[in-house]
Amino acid sequence: MSTILFELGSEELPPKSLKPLRDSLKASVETQLQDANISYDSLKVMAAPRRLSLLIEGISDKQPDRVEQKRGPAVKAAYDAEGKPTRAAEGFAKGLGIDVSELMTIETDKGDYIGYELTVQGQETTELLPNIFQNALDNLPIAKRMRSGASREEFVRPVKWLVLMQDNQVIEASIQGLQAGNETLGHRYHSPQPIVIPHANEYESALEAAKVIVDFDRRQQLIVEGVKKLSAEVNADAIVPQDLLDEVTALVDLPVALRASFEERFLQVPQEALISTMQADQKYFCLTDKEGKLQPYFIFISNIESKDPSQVVSGNEKVVRPRLADAEFFFLQDQKQPLIEMAESLKNRVFQDKLGTIWEKSERIASLAAFIATTFKEQNITAYSDIDVEQTKRAAMLSKADLTSTLVGEFPELQGIAGTYYARLNGEPETIAAAVEEQYLPKFSGDVLPQTAIGICLALADRLDTLVGIFGIDQAPTGSKDPFSLRRSAIGVLRILIEKKLPINLKVLIEQAVANYQGKLADEQKTLTQVMEFINSRYRAMYTEQGISVDSIQAVLAINPHLPLDFDQRLHAVSEFRNLPQAATLAEINKRVANILAKSEGQVGESVDESLLTEDAEKILYQALSKAKTEVAPLQADAQYNQILQSLATLEAPLTGFFDNVMVNSEDEALKANRLTLLKQVRELFLTVADVGELQI
Repeated sequence: MSTILFELGSEELPPKSLKPLRDSLKASVETQLQDANISYDSLKVMAAPRRLSLLIEGISDKQPDRVEQKRGPAVKAAYDAEGKPTRAAEGFAKGLGIDVSELMTIETDKGDYIGYELTVQGQETTELLPNIFQNALDNLPIAKRMRSGASREEFVRPVKWLVLMQDNQVIEASIQGLQAGNETLGHRYHSPQPIVIPHANEYESALEAAKVIVDFDRRQQLIVEGVKKLSAEVNADAIVPQDLLDEVTALVDLPVALRASFEERFLQVPQEALISTMQADQKYFCLTDKEGKLQPYFIFISNIESKDPSQVVSGNEKVVRPRLADAEFFFLQDQKQPLIEMAESLKNRVFQDKLGTIWEKSERIASLAAFIATTFKEQNITAYSDIDVEQTKRAAMLSKADLTSTLVGEFPELQGIAGTYYARLNGEPETIAAAVEEQYLPKFSGDVLPQTAIGICLALADRLDTLVGIFGIDQAPTGSKDPFSLRRSAIGVLRILIEKKLPINLKVLIEQAVANYQGKLADEQKTLTQVMEFINSRYRAMYTEQGISVDSIQAVLAINPHLPLDFDQRLHAVSEFRNLPQAATLAEINKRVANILAKSEGQVGESVDESLLTEDAEKILYQALSKAKTEVAPLQADAQYNQILQSLATLEAPLTGFFDNVMVNSEDEALKANRLTLLKQVRELFLTVADVGELQI
């Protein structure tokens, strides 16, 4: 049992890729060691700007010996009638380098075969490791590899040195065209000279002495602690996105957190613009107060221990000032014209070649958003019934105006956000200003939804208009290609209607969106059908993430509900129903009833003739069905789907008795027709909630 150290040194690795490279290296080596049957106590992968390394402790010195069973031809083919070996047997034995007499018989369920058990000596671990590490490097997730100089070896960056040791000894090997040694390099500035690693166990401490914290996770923790400490000193909270934190961790060997400041005058600029440029361009951590308002400070992570940190702080303040000044200039420049004039410029901006300009899209959004707002009023949806339809139209016409602004031109991620600032500066009502930003919500899976009534109308109208338009010109998503993010749009529509508890008919909204294109779409009915099917197909992605089974989703989709909120209520009722003890039997019976009715000839009647109920089992079922109908009617009016299915669960015993004792396809046509009608009523009663015959319990 020993310790193995592997380190590949290179030029600075791409910071956004460092963590994935580390994780991939770990997974690959673990898998290969397992496949090679090499045991070890622990495996640690480390990553820093100029290196990827592995430390494997308690690793076995060799593979265990193993027995391999070689199987040859069938016994019948290996020996003749007199029991003498045939050429087939002799050839098999010769190939293994043994005498025919050493062969054995292997019994299988497909017959007996000749064979031989071969003992394979385990290889030394040090013989296997170079190939394991090289394979792991070859399989790293590198989008584009490069060659350095005349070397034929490829890697994400030019490689510089290689360490491969077993305890205190170098393992002779060549990986990535480099010969293994025991020398590494420390910090590029603090410790540029080669360092000899005396023992694999001393790797981390030797590098730390050379000002390199080689463990990615430890380096990240030091950054987090430093940022937290410096932000607390000014009573602020740091904005620390995980992606940015990972990238900064990958940029430094020796993290030193420092706090700097900028002029307060820049705080008049939308803070989202300031935060965006400081995070994306400078890799700074911005600070806010407890209410989330940006403060005139930022924290950066230096890669050196400066003798005069104030000089480093001053340098970063000088670097960031022009970027903040640019954002300030764009913001002030945009204010020279009101938002409504910016919107006029949209008449010259194309949304899509076949679908017209963004101005035309804004007009369609205004029309559809006003339709939705009117629906809120007509249906008296309590939380939103006081919505102002005229303000909704104006918000829609202003919603895309900021796309023409210089601020959004520089910071595309601020679309909507910039418009909200400009709307407030123009004195627009807060309901309109807030809606301009909320139109884009939710932006991603799990994102917040729009909060205001007008924001909800814009968010729905914008997405539905895009869905209808793109499907209408036959540009629907295919495979992984979805340039207009229609899948995300469809899920956004469903989430808003469901989570905001809006009992609105989706088909009606899509019909209105189609009508707004005023003949631009080649086949309006086809577009309506395709968009409905596409949005309905998103239910599966939404709900399987929540742990709901696919067959439950299919059971509700089978009745094609047009209200997403209603779909959600039915689905949760079905999910609870499937846990009932009667569920499995009722699912099978519903499937059977559906098949019987599908095969029946002619029209099945609507009402049961009690005088034709001759068997006790069918009478019992009819009485139970009549009782269930009475119980279900008021529940159905209030969409109490849970209670409906619990009530219908009482039909299990009568239905089981019916199928055990009654012949549906009686020779008497009148009896047969009456029994089919009885089953049709059973089927229709269950379909008031879902097709439970789709359930696989």
